[in-house]
Amino acid sequence: MKTAKELLNTPALGETHQVTNVASELHSYNLFTTDAALVEGIQREGGAWGIAEVREFGALCGQPEYLELGHLANKYTPELDTHDRFGNRVDLVRYHAAYHTLMRTALENGLHSQPWTDPKPGAHVVRGAKAFLQSQVEAGHGCPVTMTFASIPSIRTQPEVAALFEQKILARGYDPRNLPVDHKTAITVGMGMTEKQGGSDVRANSTQATPVAEAGPGKLYSLVGHKWFLSAPMCDVFLILAQTAAGVSCFAVPRWLPDGSKNALNVIRLKDKMGNKSNASSEVEFRGAQGWLVGEEGRGVPTIIEMVSLTRFDCMGASAGLMRAGLANAIHHTRHRAAFGAKLLDQPLMQNVLADLALEYEGAMAFSMRMARALDHKDSHEHEAKLARLATAVGKYWICKRAPQHAYEIMECIGGSGVMENAIYPRLFRESVINPIWEGSGNVQCLDVLRAVGKDPAVLMAFVEELNLARGGNSILDGALNGLQAQLMSLTKATPHDLQFMARHLVDQMAVAFEASLLVRHAPAAVSEAFCSSRLASVGHHNYGTLPKGSAVQHIIERADPALDKV
Repeated sequence: MKTAKELLNTPALGETHQVTNVASELHSYNLFTTDAALVEGIQREGGAWGIAEVREFGALCGQPEYLELGHLANKYTPELDTHDRFGNRVDLVRYHAAYHTLMRTALENGLHSQPWTDPKPGAHVVRGAKAFLQSQVEAGHGCPVTMTFASIPSIRTQPEVAALFEQKILARGYDPRNLPVDHKTAITVGMGMTEKQGGSDVRANSTQATPVAEAGPGKLYSLVGHKWFLSAPMCDVFLILAQTAAGVSCFAVPRWLPDGSKNALNVIRLKDKMGNKSNASSEVEFRGAQGWLVGEEGRGVPTIIEMVSLTRFDCMGASAGLMRAGLANAIHHTRHRAAFGAKLLDQPLMQNVLADLALEYEGAMAFSMRMARALDHKDSHEHEAKLARLATAVGKYWICKRAPQHAYEIMECIGGSGVMENAIYPRLFRESVINPIWEGSGNVQCLDVLRAVGKDPAVLMAFVEELNLARGGNSILDGALNGLQAQLMSLTKATPHDLQFMARHLVDQMAVAFEASLLVRHAPAAVSEAFCSSRLASVGHHNYGTLPKGSAVQHIIERADPALDKV
């Protein structure tokens, strides 16, 4: 028998148990090659030429050190210094080094510029895939990257403004220094539309712009007013909506003026958001801030709408990215965790849940990649332009709205550990509620669908034409398309009140039918059949884990398994 002294010196005495039956962090995998839906999407939609670079980027994104950057950027959030210690106004936002590393990687890999600097078929597909991979690591820094990417069509409408900024916007580099544009090697672009009293109703904006000297496109104006939301206030130039005598107009407002003085764009405070913590969103005031008019006076909304369309596209992809990150982690967890005598991954009910979550992601990714191809060809193909106009709003509404429930269900797959803040899952959930609101809430997207159809019925014809490409591939889908098209054709007889009242119900059906059409045409039968039977044949609200008997759940899960390469 051991003496008391010997017992106290026994190392095991301080241990109450062995740590067993737990998972590990998911890392050291290629985010691209393990994702069948993404691999097939790039090949199908015209980006096969970029597979090597996307593969390389996917390997980077799966490294443990890189994944850790997402955690650090959200743990150590931005801080605002309105003045320096001497009392000078600086409006300086300080970020953790992890945020800067993520920004530098994104910009050096062309996530803000590739389709503009090397425009060719598949450019939006390849760029979109890389942005999608990056969003799985960290979503907040994607805001300035997306706005910079989306700004180019608007900037190019005004040659004088493009001459000032475009070259440095498109530069593959990151220069976070708080300096005038002339002193920097690369710059980023933000935008400001929302005001307290108006929200999405930008016609209600009160910020006023008056000419500094001469009025007209490309001329300097002075802005007085505010923005209730201005994301990424350390961007170098912002596209701002303000009122002129002719109505809402668009202006390029820099943080620094050409003479090297600070522009009168003052950051009042940073927003305390529930998600998107790494990204500084702010309230600002313009106290005579100067900016160049982009486009005609009174044409601010049409000038900036292309930027909004592109940011909505990125919202779709980012929300799909959140789904993918959660799904990959859930499959990894359930492979290692056992309960009631078997691994979770091998239990029928968990397989039903995971396969159902995988189907949601398959539909979202197919939709996003199809919209990327539409962006690649919309300038040369009328069908693609019409499709992009309508389907982007449909997809932004649906995919972003499905992401929060998807993120929550992932947390439930994990159990109690899924709600711990030192895991990725709470961050995925908090991020998932941002995209449905950013760039227009669900109601705004549905109203935009009605507006697009009312203004140009040809966009609806393009949408229906795309749906009908899947005719004959699945009887359930054929029946759903018959019912949907009957509803769509009856829109002309509905009153404005009734159109608005039923808008969400209609757009819901459009979105699911579009995803089903793509999967029937392109995905394995196991995927398309389970998707159609669970989303189109069932009646009532769909909860995850309710796939019908006979669904090929194991095959569906394997397509999403982060442990299996698909290339």
